[in-house]
Amino acid sequence: MDIDTQTKFCGVIGNPVGHSLSPAIHNAAFRKVGLNFVYLAWQVETIGEAIKGLRALGNFRGASVTIPHKVAAMPFLDQVEETARRIGAINTIVAEKGKLLGYNTDTTGALQALRKGGVELGDRHIVILGSGGAARAIAVALAAESRAEKLTLLGVDDRERATLAQDVRSQAAVAVEDGHLDETVLRRVLPDAHVLIHCTPVGMSPKADATCVPASLLHAGLAVMDIVYNPLETRLLKDAKHAGCKTIPGLEMFLNQAVAQFELWTNQSAPVDVMRTVLESHFQ
Repeated sequence: MDIDTQTKFCGVIGNPVGHSLSPAIHNAAFRKVGLNFVYLAWQVETIGEAIKGLRALGNFRGASVTIPHKVAAMPFLDQVEETARRIGAINTIVAEKGKLLGYNTDTTGALQALRKGGVELGDRHIVILGSGGAARAIAVALAAESRAEKLTLLGVDDRERATLAQDVRSQAAVAVEDGHLDETVLRRVLPDAHVLIHCTPVGMSPKADATCVPASLLHAGLAVMDIVYNPLETRLLKDAKHAGCKTIPGLEMFLNQAVAQFELWTNQSAPVDVMRTVLESHFQ
Protein backbone atom coordinates (compact mmCIF):
# COMPACT_ATOMS: atom_id res chain seq x y z
CA MET A 1 0.00 0.00 0.00
CA ASP A 2 1.37 3.43 -0.95
CA ILE A 3 2.08 6.00 1.75
CA ASP A 4 -0.10 9.08 1.30
CA THR A 5 -1.55 11.97 3.29
CA GLN A 6 -3.99 9.62 5.05
CA THR A 7 -1.35 7.16 6.25
CA LYS A 8 -1.43 6.60 10.00
CA PHE A 9 1.96 6.07 11.60
CA CYS A 10 3.25 4.19 14.61
CA GLY A 11 6.78 3.50 15.79
CA VAL A 12 9.12 2.28 18.48
CA ILE A 13 10.68 4.75 20.92
CA GLY A 14 13.89 3.61 22.60
CA ASN A 15 17.65 3.89 22.89
CA PRO A 16 19.03 1.91 21.17
CA VAL A 17 16.51 0.77 18.55
CA GLY A 18 18.82 -0.46 15.80
CA HIS A 19 18.25 -4.09 16.80
CA SER A 20 14.45 -3.82 16.89
CA LEU A 21 12.33 -6.16 14.78
CA SER A 22 9.14 -4.25 15.60
CA PRO A 23 9.10 -2.38 12.25
CA ALA A 24 9.35 -5.64 10.31
CA ILE A 25 6.54 -7.45 12.10
CA HIS A 26 4.11 -4.54 12.40
CA ASN A 27 4.53 -3.40 8.79
CA ALA A 28 3.98 -6.97 7.60
CA ALA A 29 0.85 -7.16 9.77
CA PHE A 30 -0.49 -3.83 8.42
CA ARG A 31 0.03 -5.06 4.83
CA LYS A 32 -1.66 -8.39 5.53
CA VAL A 33 -4.76 -6.72 6.95
CA GLY A 34 -4.75 -4.01 4.25
CA LEU A 35 -4.42 -1.02 6.57
CA ASN A 36 -2.97 2.33 5.51
CA PHE A 37 -0.48 2.33 8.39
CA VAL A 38 3.30 2.49 8.59
CA TYR A 39 5.61 1.68 11.51
CA LEU A 40 8.97 3.42 12.07
CA ALA A 41 11.86 3.30 14.55
CA TRP A 42 12.88 6.35 16.60
CA GLN A 43 16.07 6.49 18.64
CA VAL A 44 15.20 8.86 21.47
CA GLU A 45 17.24 10.22 24.35
CA THR A 46 14.78 12.81 25.73
CA ILE A 47 11.44 11.06 26.09
CA GLY A 48 9.37 14.11 27.08
CA GLU A 49 10.41 16.09 24.02
CA ALA A 50 9.75 13.11 21.75
CA ILE A 51 6.22 12.59 23.07
CA LYS A 52 5.50 16.31 22.82
CA GLY A 53 6.54 16.19 19.15
CA LEU A 54 4.43 13.12 18.38
CA ARG A 55 1.43 14.68 20.10
CA ALA A 56 1.56 17.56 17.59
CA LEU A 57 1.38 15.28 14.53
CA GLY A 58 -2.14 14.58 13.29
CA ASN A 59 -1.61 11.11 11.78
CA PHE A 60 0.17 9.66 14.82
CA ARG A 61 -1.68 6.55 16.01
CA GLY A 62 0.59 4.99 18.58
CA ALA A 63 3.99 3.77 19.72
CA SER A 64 5.88 0.95 21.32
CA VAL A 65 8.03 2.18 24.20
CA THR A 66 11.17 0.23 25.05
CA ILE A 67 14.43 0.51 27.01
CA PRO A 68 15.06 2.90 28.75
CA HIS A 69 11.80 4.89 28.58
CA LYS A 70 9.05 2.58 29.91
CA VAL A 71 8.84 4.32 33.29
CA ALA A 72 9.95 7.80 32.26
CA ALA A 73 7.26 8.11 29.56
CA MET A 74 4.32 7.90 31.97
CA PRO A 75 4.13 11.52 33.21
CA PHE A 76 3.88 12.79 29.63
CA LEU A 77 0.65 10.90 28.83
CA ASP A 78 -2.94 12.04 29.39
CA GLN A 79 -4.15 8.76 30.87
CA VAL A 80 -2.66 5.42 31.92
CA GLU A 81 -4.83 2.32 32.17
CA GLU A 82 -5.11 0.59 35.54
CA THR A 83 -2.76 -2.34 34.99
CA ALA A 84 0.01 -0.11 33.65
CA ARG A 85 -0.53 2.37 36.48
CA ARG A 86 -0.25 -0.41 39.04
CA ILE A 87 2.95 -1.60 37.39
CA GLY A 88 4.39 1.89 37.13
CA ALA A 89 5.54 1.39 33.53
CA ILE A 90 4.07 1.44 30.02
CA ASN A 91 5.23 -0.13 26.79
CA THR A 92 2.44 1.11 24.50
CA ILE A 93 1.00 4.51 23.61
CA VAL A 94 -2.32 4.89 21.79
CA ALA A 95 -3.45 8.22 20.33
CA GLU A 96 -7.22 8.46 20.77
CA LYS A 97 -9.39 11.54 20.19
CA GLY A 98 -6.59 13.99 20.82
CA LYS A 99 -5.28 12.21 23.93
CA LEU A 100 -2.34 9.90 24.50
CA LEU A 101 -3.18 6.78 26.48
CA GLY A 102 -0.65 4.42 28.09
CA TYR A 103 -0.91 0.63 28.28
CA ASN A 104 1.34 -2.26 29.26
CA THR A 105 1.19 -5.37 27.09
CA ASP A 106 4.38 -6.86 28.57
CA THR A 107 2.23 -8.40 31.31
CA THR A 108 0.04 -10.57 29.11
CA GLY A 109 2.97 -11.21 26.78
CA ALA A 110 5.14 -12.64 29.54
CA LEU A 111 2.46 -14.68 31.30
CA GLN A 112 1.25 -16.20 28.02
CA ALA A 113 4.81 -17.12 27.06
CA LEU A 114 5.43 -18.84 30.40
CA ARG A 115 2.12 -20.70 30.47
CA LYS A 116 2.25 -21.79 26.83
CA GLY A 117 5.78 -22.99 27.53
CA GLY A 118 4.48 -25.29 30.24
CA VAL A 119 6.01 -23.40 33.19
CA GLU A 120 4.16 -23.87 36.47
CA LEU A 121 3.97 -20.57 38.36
CA GLY A 122 1.86 -21.37 41.44
CA ASP A 123 3.69 -22.10 44.70
CA ARG A 124 7.05 -21.46 43.04
CA HIS A 125 10.14 -19.46 43.93
CA ILE A 126 10.62 -17.08 40.99
CA VAL A 127 13.80 -15.05 40.48
CA ILE A 128 13.68 -11.94 38.28
CA LEU A 129 16.89 -10.32 37.04
CA GLY A 130 16.54 -6.60 36.35
CA SER A 131 14.39 -3.82 37.74
CA GLY A 132 13.40 -1.73 34.71
CA GLY A 133 10.07 -1.48 32.93
CA ALA A 134 9.79 -5.07 31.73
CA ALA A 135 10.88 -6.46 35.09
CA ARG A 136 8.25 -4.25 36.76
CA ALA A 137 5.50 -5.54 34.49
CA ILE A 138 6.42 -9.18 35.02
CA ALA A 139 6.96 -8.90 38.78
CA VAL A 140 3.65 -7.16 39.42
CA ALA A 141 1.76 -9.56 37.15
CA LEU A 142 3.30 -12.64 38.75
CA ALA A 143 2.62 -11.37 42.25
CA ALA A 144 -0.99 -10.59 41.40
CA GLU A 145 -1.96 -13.50 39.17
CA SER A 146 0.35 -16.48 39.61
CA ARG A 147 0.04 -17.35 43.31
CA ALA A 148 3.84 -17.55 43.41
CA GLU A 149 5.27 -18.56 46.77
CA LYS A 150 8.23 -16.18 46.65
CA LEU A 151 9.67 -13.51 44.36
CA THR A 152 13.34 -12.62 44.43
CA LEU A 153 14.21 -9.41 42.60
CA LEU A 154 17.86 -8.83 41.70
CA GLY A 155 19.21 -5.75 39.92
CA VAL A 156 22.28 -3.56 39.58
CA ASP A 157 20.40 -0.29 40.19
CA ASP A 158 19.89 -0.65 43.93
CA ARG A 159 17.48 2.26 44.33
CA GLU A 160 15.31 1.22 41.38
CA ARG A 161 15.24 -2.39 42.58
CA ALA A 162 14.34 -1.49 46.16
CA THR A 163 11.49 0.70 44.91
CA LEU A 164 10.17 -2.13 42.75
CA ALA A 165 10.35 -4.58 45.65
CA GLN A 166 8.41 -2.23 47.90
CA ASP A 167 5.78 -1.64 45.22
CA VAL A 168 5.25 -5.38 44.75
CA ARG A 169 5.03 -5.98 48.51
CA SER A 170 2.37 -3.28 48.82
CA GLN A 171 0.18 -4.82 46.11
CA ALA A 172 0.23 -8.57 46.72
CA ALA A 173 0.48 -11.09 49.53
CA VAL A 174 3.66 -12.75 48.28
CA ALA A 175 7.03 -13.02 49.97
CA VAL A 176 9.42 -10.62 48.23
CA GLU A 177 13.16 -10.32 48.72
CA ASP A 178 15.55 -8.16 46.77
CA GLY A 179 19.29 -7.93 46.38
CA HIS A 180 22.14 -6.73 44.22
CA LEU A 181 22.64 -8.71 41.03
CA ASP A 182 26.04 -10.35 41.33
CA GLU A 183 27.49 -13.85 41.38
CA THR A 184 27.59 -14.11 45.18
CA VAL A 185 23.85 -13.44 45.49
CA LEU A 186 22.99 -15.68 42.55
CA ARG A 187 24.97 -18.50 44.15
CA ARG A 188 22.82 -18.16 47.27
CA VAL A 189 19.45 -17.74 45.52
CA LEU A 190 19.40 -20.01 42.48
CA PRO A 191 19.75 -23.49 44.08
CA ASP A 192 16.24 -23.20 45.58
CA ALA A 193 14.63 -21.35 42.65
CA HIS A 194 12.10 -22.91 40.26
CA VAL A 195 11.81 -20.14 37.63
CA LEU A 196 14.40 -17.61 36.43
CA ILE A 197 13.32 -14.66 34.28
CA HIS A 198 16.02 -12.46 32.77
CA CYS A 199 14.89 -8.85 32.14
CA THR A 200 18.12 -6.94 31.52
CA PRO A 201 19.68 -6.00 28.15
CA VAL A 202 22.71 -8.24 28.84
CA GLY A 203 23.14 -10.71 25.99
CA MET A 204 21.27 -8.59 23.46
CA SER A 205 22.73 -8.36 19.95
CA PRO A 206 25.44 -7.30 19.16
CA LYS A 207 26.88 -8.37 22.56
CA ALA A 208 25.37 -11.83 22.24
CA ASP A 209 28.08 -13.67 24.21
CA ALA A 210 27.32 -11.84 27.46
CA THR A 211 25.29 -13.29 30.34
CA CYS A 212 24.41 -12.31 33.92
CA VAL A 213 24.36 -15.91 35.16
CA PRO A 214 27.37 -18.24 35.40
CA ALA A 215 26.49 -21.52 33.68
CA SER A 216 27.57 -23.50 36.75
CA LEU A 217 24.64 -22.06 38.74
CA LEU A 218 21.94 -23.38 36.40
CA HIS A 219 20.27 -26.69 37.27
CA ALA A 220 17.73 -29.03 35.71
CA GLY A 221 14.97 -28.05 38.15
CA LEU A 222 14.97 -24.49 36.83
CA ALA A 223 12.79 -23.05 34.04
CA VAL A 224 14.53 -20.12 32.34
CA MET A 225 12.93 -17.33 30.30
CA ASP A 226 15.08 -14.65 28.69
CA ILE A 227 13.09 -11.65 27.44
CA VAL A 228 15.96 -10.72 25.08
CA TYR A 229 14.74 -11.90 21.65
CA ASN A 230 17.68 -10.91 19.46
CA PRO A 231 19.52 -13.28 19.25
CA LEU A 232 16.80 -15.92 19.33
CA GLU A 233 18.88 -18.16 21.59
CA THR A 234 20.91 -16.06 24.00
CA ARG A 235 24.00 -17.25 25.82
CA LEU A 236 21.82 -17.67 28.94
CA LEU A 237 19.34 -19.90 27.08
CA LYS A 238 22.14 -21.98 25.54
CA ASP A 239 23.69 -22.52 28.97
CA ALA A 240 20.26 -23.30 30.45
CA LYS A 241 19.45 -25.85 27.76
CA HIS A 242 22.83 -27.51 28.32
CA ALA A 243 22.05 -27.72 32.05
CA GLY A 244 18.74 -29.49 31.35
CA CYS A 245 16.49 -26.49 32.08
CA LYS A 246 13.17 -25.85 30.40
CA THR A 247 13.74 -22.71 28.29
CA ILE A 248 11.40 -20.00 26.99
CA PRO A 249 12.87 -17.70 24.31
CA GLY A 250 12.18 -13.98 24.36
CA LEU A 251 10.55 -14.24 20.95
CA GLU A 252 7.40 -15.67 22.58
CA MET A 253 6.90 -12.74 24.95
CA PHE A 254 7.85 -10.26 22.23
CA LEU A 255 5.32 -11.75 19.79
CA ASN A 256 2.51 -11.86 22.35
CA GLN A 257 2.99 -8.25 23.47
CA ALA A 258 3.24 -7.05 19.85
CA VAL A 259 -0.04 -8.77 18.95
CA ALA A 260 -1.75 -6.91 21.80
CA GLN A 261 -0.22 -3.61 20.63
CA PHE A 262 -1.40 -4.13 17.05
CA GLU A 263 -4.94 -4.72 18.27
CA LEU A 264 -4.92 -1.60 20.45
CA TRP A 265 -3.83 0.59 17.52
CA THR A 266 -6.07 -0.92 14.83
CA ASN A 267 -9.09 -2.34 16.70
CA GLN A 268 -8.66 -5.43 14.53
CA SER A 269 -7.44 -8.96 15.21
CA ALA A 270 -3.73 -9.32 14.54
CA PRO A 271 -2.46 -11.73 11.85
CA VAL A 272 -0.43 -13.69 14.39
CA ASP A 273 0.90 -16.29 11.94
CA VAL A 274 2.30 -13.57 9.66
CA MET A 275 3.95 -11.80 12.59
CA ARG A 276 5.53 -15.03 13.85
CA THR A 277 6.78 -15.96 10.38
CA VAL A 278 8.45 -12.57 9.91
CA LEU A 279 10.07 -12.79 13.33
CA GLU A 280 11.37 -16.30 12.84
CA SER A 281 12.68 -15.52 9.34
CA HIS A 282 15.17 -13.07 10.84
CA PHE A 283 16.89 -15.87 12.71
CA GLN A 284 17.19 -18.45 9.93
